[in-house]
Amino acid sequence: MKLAELAKILNAKIVNLPDPNAEAESGYCGDFLSFVMQRAPEKSAWFTVMTNVNVAAVASLTEVAVVVVCEGSKCDAALIDRVRTQNIALFETDSDIFGAVKAYVNGR
Repeated sequence: MKLAELAKILNAKIVNLPDPNAEAESGYCGDFLSFVMQRAPEKSAWFTVMTNVNVAAVASLTEVAVVVVCEGSKCDAALIDRVRTQNIALFETDSDIFGAVKAYVNGR
């Protein structure tokens, strides 16, 4: 699914979207960063509530397509600056993680 389409489906705020035509090929849910580093597939949509700068490092290492911050959590300034400098896609949504993933799966 194209990331621009995913943002619409999730009614998400786009914090950073370097390439709207990039594709999310799968999904992953997780907040325990060491698990995410080991298990998140490349080009996946990573659904989380984590909002600190370490999210950018994990997203970069795993090469996820987008980080989707759920539950109305707001990203801190350091994370926003880092995703912009590293060209990492980042969305914020008020949806809970279950609802966000369900919308993603139903939209595919």
